[in-house]
Parts: sequence; structure tokens; C-alpha cells
Amino acid sequence: MEHITFKPSGVCAMKIDFDLDDQNALHNVVFMGGCNGNLKAIGSLVEGKDAKEIANILRGNLCGMKGTSCADQFAKAIDQKLS
Repeated sequence: MEHITFKPSGVCAMKIDFDLDDQNALHNVVFMGGCNGNLKAIGSLVEGKDAKEIANILRGNLCGMKGTSCADQFAKAIDQKLS
């Protein structure tokens, strides 16, 4: 299992931590800062799921006028790791 820490930009969350196993499944997703309940829910919903599939679902979701969101930033973190 590999641990990844990502510093998002343009959103309220200050850090995203997650683990990827050998099959690129997501585990232990934790957002620091941001909308606590919503981000905890994302972590629970993606537990054990394929990282690429999750990135495809979350990529492009926007928060207000920010041009990104915590979910979109999580997709970017996954994309960065998998590329």
C-alpha cells in the first residue's frame, strides 16, 4: 500500500491524504479542512473503489464560482499519481 499526500489549490481543504493498494484501489481517504461532513462522506463512498473510476466520476465537479472543488482536486491527485 502506498500513501499519498496532495496539497489542493483553490478550495477550502488544505490537504488530501489517501492510500492506493497494488490494484489501485483507494483506502483511508481523508481531507483536512473543507466541508467536514461532505468530505468524510466522499472518503466513505470511495473506500476500496478503483482510483481511475473514482477520478473519472469526480473530475470537473465545481464548487460555486471557484472553477474546481475538493472532489475535483481529489481527482487531480489521483490523476497525478496514476500518470
